[in-house]
Amino acid sequence: MLFPEHLCLMRGGGDLATGTALRLHRAGFPVAICELERPLTVRRTVAASTALSDPSSISTIEEMIAQRVDRPEELGELAATGVVPVIAYPDLPPAELVPRSVVVDARLLKHNPDTSIGDAPLVVALGPGYFAGRDCHAVIETLRGPNLGRVIRNGPAEANTGTPGVVGGSASERVLRSPACGEARWIRAIGDRVSAGELLGHVGGAPVVATLDGVVRGLVSEETTLETNVKVGDIDPRHDARIDRVSDKALAVGGGVLEAVTTWLDHAT
Repeated sequence: MLFPEHLCLMRGGGDLATGTALRLHRAGFPVAICELERPLTVRRTVAASTALSDPSSISTIEEMIAQRVDRPEELGELAATGVVPVIAYPDLPPAELVPRSVVVDARLLKHNPDTSIGDAPLVVALGPGYFAGRDCHAVIETLRGPNLGRVIRNGPAEANTGTPGVVGGSASERVLRSPACGEARWIRAIGDRVSAGELLGHVGGAPVVATLDGVVRGLVSEETTLETNVKVGDIDPRHDARIDRVSDKALAVGGGVLEAVTTWLDHAT
């Protein structure tokens, strides 16, 4: 580990957060993740948050191992071994319990409820809803296009368009949303190849069907309680779809975070 004294504490453990954690991990930084007890992660096969619900409390994303811990004090200890600890802790742990050099707000909330530029020596946020220079030191662009992954040091990212990025020629139609309030129950699984109109399961007793032909790239965890119109799944129409690899977008965003961290570290030393 090249930078053992510089813990990077992530808020959020979804697929973009995990791509960021992977880039930092590969570069030699210890990484720890704070998440909700019941994450709304869709792409669970490439998300560290899965460690919270997996019976083994361990999730492997490419070569990175994520493991559940139950006490904030364990975050730094386990991260120092090269394993990425994940804790069900929606707030930011006090600095006296978890000393850190970097905080990355990767929750993708599209607004800033509580992140402060004073949370760590370096605070980075992903996507819209944050203003670099006021809420944090840097914002990373998450909108697909020529600015994806760019580091913004003064100002906000592009505003939320409300339209998913195009994957395999499909955009909004590839995203599955909850048709009602209630628990998710699935009869198909991530990795299954399905046809448009095929029943995938139910939310609150209402059917969720495939919106197009393709591979089920993501589904929220079974028994997750959901509100209406929440993203619950993702269909990938590409013939070579992979459910076990971090996406190009996650790697690009993670690369932006790594740039922000290493640039800060170079100036700080």
